[in-house]
Amino acid sequence: MNNEILKRIISSIILIPISLFFIIKGSYFFLFFLFIIFLATSYEWHHMSKNKPYYIFGLIFLFLSFVSAYLFRATFFLYDFLILIIICVFTDIGGYIFGKLLKGPKLTKISPNKTYAGMFGGYILSIISYSFFVENYTLNQIQLSDIGYVLLVSSISQLGDLAVSYFKRRSKIKNTGNLLPGHGGVLDRIDGLIFVLPIIYAYNLFI
Repeated sequence: MNNEILKRIISSIILIPISLFFIIKGSYFFLFFLFIIFLATSYEWHHMSKNKPYYIFGLIFLFLSFVSAYLFRATFFLYDFLILIIICVFTDIGGYIFGKLLKGPKLTKISPNKTYAGMFGGYILSIISYSFFVENYTLNQIQLSDIGYVLLVSSISQLGDLAVSYFKRRSKIKNTGNLLPGHGGVLDRIDGLIFVLPIIYAYNLFI
């Protein structure tokens, strides 16, 4: 097995239970968790984009994104918050696996590693994971409108990934940091989620 993939798997095995603990506990536990991640991502953004004209905008956006995360968790059910995380995580996993295995045409020059196979792989795996979670958690069958919601969240997540890739390319770096072995920086791992949270929070407020 590729050493980088092994590092990624081991890191995920450690990080996922820790993250779920704080998310499920909610309240001050979740607020503390968000604060630590906000500091980490802000530091990575500072290191990557200092002296750039969009530096302050990025910090403001990160702050609003983490505020949205807290408000979303406090306003809606834990189930709804976990759904967002599941879609974003499996969009990322699907993009990585399908992109590595199938390769094929590149999606954009912004991120040379992104392919059409990875994009559709992200959609496929996010729908499968969502279906599995919903049908086992609620014992309900998913509806066509559910698929539309998954595709919306997955699309925003993939656009967020591309946006951060664009800024990394502008800064001539591969990863936003090296805090997470096999993953890079914290911002590398939650790039899609930080875009999904404010948009879907606003979406849920007004539907």
